[in-house]
Amino acid sequence: MTASQARISALALVVPDYDAAIAFYVGKLGFTLCEDIDQGRKRWVTVAPPGGGARLVLARAEGAEQHAAIGNQAGGRVFLFLQTDDFSRDHAMMLAAGVTFEEAPRHEPYGSVAVWRDPFGNRWDLIGPVQAPL
Repeated sequence: MTASQARISALALVVPDYDAAIAFYVGKLGFTLCEDIDQGRKRWVTVAPPGGGARLVLARAEGAEQHAAIGNQAGGRVFLFLQTDDFSRDHAMMLAAGVTFEEAPRHEPYGSVAVWRDPFGNRWDLIGPVQAPL
């Protein structure tokens, strides 16, 4: 395998319920529901942000260990990074949709950023382009 043939196509995100996760990611954030395949006792559910990139596999927790990992897959650190071409637009849309931000937007050398949580406790960064100097 060469580097040009390899890419991360999806990440598993442990959630308590498929439908609640779909309602949030698709219904509130505008992600695309790519797949929802019934496999008997579980489903294969993938979603993707509107701009593309790696998909999230919404994986319903099974057992005590997986339930304990909901919202803490990165040990309390920011786990996922949602990059946008218009930080102000998407920040406002997310606030209107009831997304909980942990902080006010800040400007870093790599762009505008604010930490937010999904309803399951996962910490995310919303990241936008670097602000032009005034």
